[in-house]
Amino acid sequence: MKPKHHVFVCMNQRPEGHPRGSCGALGAGAVREVFANELEKRNLAEQIQVTGTFCMGPCDRGPTVVVYPEGVWYGGVKPQDVGEIFDKHLLGGEPVKRLRLM
Repeated sequence: MKPKHHVFVCMNQRPEGHPRGSCGALGAGAVREVFANELEKRNLAEQIQVTGTFCMGPCDRGPTVVVYPEGVWYGGVKPQDVGEIFDKHLLGGEPVKRLRLM
């Protein structure tokens, strides 16, 4: 079965002090973990897929999350934002404006 949404969470980890920074250093692991927990808690594994990725580009504004098929990019995502992304975007169809990058 094809999922309705695919969520990509940048997990890239650069060395400490790297000029571009990295989503991993900004807490991406915790963000991905909360996405996975919400997916299980809400029993949505057949409708939504969550995948950790390497660098997607805007690491200085990370953690970066991208939701497809819409192609909505989020930046500065914190674990406490994940529930809102589920409720408003993934289930409600309305992207979370305050977190949007593009």
